[in-house]
Parts: sequence; C-alpha cells; structure tokens
Amino acid sequence: METETKIDRRVLRTKEAINKAFLELFSEKELEHITINDIAERANVNRGTIYLHYSDKYDLLDKCIEDHLGKLISFCSSHDLPPETTVAVQDLRAIIEYVGDNFLFFSAMLSNHRSTLFRERLLQFISAGLKNKLDKQDAHSGIDKELNAQFMSSAFVGILEWWIRNKMPHPPEYMADQVRRLFEKNEVYASS
Repeated sequence: METETKIDRRVLRTKEAINKAFLELFSEKELEHITINDIAERANVNRGTIYLHYSDKYDLLDKCIEDHLGKLISFCSSHDLPPETTVAVQDLRAIIEYVGDNFLFFSAMLSNHRSTLFRERLLQFISAGLKNKLDKQDAHSGIDKELNAQFMSSAFVGILEWWIRNKMPHPPEYMADQVRRLFEKNEVYASS
C-alpha cells in the first residue's frame, strides 16, 4: 500500500513536470513547433515517459484543457448558491483567483494565437452557466437570454484575456467587483 502511494506521487510529479514544461513551451512558441523532445528536455524526463501518459502533444494539450476546465466546472457546481450580489462577487472572485493562481496555463492558452480550442471550450462553459442563471431569473428585458449569455461570456473571456495579457494589473477582488457590475447592467445578477 505504501509503495502504491509513492508510485502515485512520482507519477503525479512527473505529469506536473511534463505539463509545466509543455505550458512554458506553449507560451513561447506555436504548438506546431513544439516537439516531444522539447517537452522531455524541459521536463527532465525521457520521451518514453511522456508517451506513457500522453499519445502525442495534441493529447497533452487536450488533457491540460480538460483538467483545468474540469476544475472550474467542479468548483462552480459545488458553489451553486443563490444569485445574491455578495455571493456572486465571491463566485467571480474565486474564479478569477483560480485563473490568477494558474497564470501559466491561462497565459499560454489565451495568449497563443492557435489556442482557439481552449477559448471555445471556455466560452461554452461560461455561456452555459450564464444561460442557466438567466433562465432562473424572471427578468423580462426584451433581450434574448441565449444572446445575452453569449454576449456576456464573450465579454468575460475577453476581460480574462486582457487581465492575463497585462500580467494581472488589478487584484482578483477588484476584477470580480467590476465584472459583477457589468453583469448587473446586463441583468445576469440582480443589483443590490
């Protein structure tokens, strides 16, 4: 049993090293120019070790995206709280803090011109959450809820991209408050 724990920890550390090396390279150059040798050298592992965990660099990219979106989805589903303003700010702050804490990943994904797959999946995740929130409200603004959710999710992702590209010039609390105010203007959250 103790041996299994050690092996699991080693595997976890190896995967973390591979992911970190990949993300560093991805933030430096286009995916097409990254080789498994580049990743192995940066992670200080051999090529075979990478192939034990991932079929190729595209599989590695996909698993990185799935992992982070999965964590965001898990976080949001475990915080299914009423849409009161103070709770909404806490939700937004936690999401923005998660992005800040995982700066390398989000910077690589949102700064790389070829990372449309991640951006599309992030947009789907956020628009589904916003649409769900709008569907639960009784607001009759005359704005189609699907269009409002698409508009606001695009704006939110755009704000995250700006924040990341500018090296997080404002703290998460400030960003969450500002985003909440923008959402209030578009009837995603009720103003207090």
